[in-house]
Amino acid sequence: MDKVVYSVSLHQIVTEFRLEILSAPEDWPDKLITSDVVSRPAFPLSGYYEFFDPTSIQVIGAVENRFLSDLSPEKRREVLERLYSTGIPMMVVTRGLDSFAECSEMAQKYGVVLARTSENTTGFVAALTAALNVHLGPRTTMHGVFVEVYGEGILLLGDSGVGKSETAIELVKRGHRLVADDAVDIKRVSAKTLVGSAPEMIRYFIELRGIGIIDVRRIFGMGSVKPTEKVDVIIHLEQWDDKKPYDRLGADEKLTEILGIQVPSLEIPVKPGRNLAVIIEVAAMNNRNKKMGHNAAKELSDKIYTSMIAAQENQK
Repeated sequence: MDKVVYSVSLHQIVTEFRLEILSAPEDWPDKLITSDVVSRPAFPLSGYYEFFDPTSIQVIGAVENRFLSDLSPEKRREVLERLYSTGIPMMVVTRGLDSFAECSEMAQKYGVVLARTSENTTGFVAALTAALNVHLGPRTTMHGVFVEVYGEGILLLGDSGVGKSETAIELVKRGHRLVADDAVDIKRVSAKTLVGSAPEMIRYFIELRGIGIIDVRRIFGMGSVKPTEKVDVIIHLEQWDDKKPYDRLGADEKLTEILGIQVPSLEIPVKPGRNLAVIIEVAAMNNRNKKMGHNAAKELSDKIYTSMIAAQENQK
């Protein structure tokens, strides 16, 4: 299967970072970025092009600017033409530095967008890289409900009719926030992070059997919804099975893989009388507790082990 390539328009990048356009072809808003790499072309400017990615956005900072300023106009035009002729989509000058006349000349000649920002180079490169990871990261859509509970992104999975949407409404009533119902778009934005959101068409809507479609934002207010959230825990809701042995200690952490990232997961059996909203609240707080270094199941296990060792010592 061919790898899916995602893209983001240069117009969106320029708008998001409030870049000043110094030179650009007429069709520049429609140009697409497909690489999540942001490069500082120090090596290419000095003549080294092995491993150079011509599809990446190039950034000129104080170091590159000083290197270019030390060159004669003829040599500066030569090295910049070689760089621009590779087909780079955009060159950004940081720190509000003045752009060289040769930069504008080559940008116009090869149809490259030349822009400027007042931000410092390191901060701009980091922010732009993070933004490109979000725009271009691999993604998938899962059937479930996504809520934010005590700052934790909880992805509820389970068969239709198990109570995912009803649980989400109860959580919203208790002050938590809905991110997505029925379909959850998930993006991998870094080597360790997944971010979930709702498809634009159904954002902030939720289906309740017997009532129909409701707009959570209008009924419960703006504080009841959130556009995106990091996926911290996956909770599988399933009908209670008396014959199935459910985990009662939680000592062994279970993981579910999504887009190559392992996410902590729980299985919660559903039956009449169980308050799922409260259980999920506790699961969210317990997950935060674990991330802060405290594991109640491990602590209890250690206490039992210590007690057993002490008892054996007393018998000697």
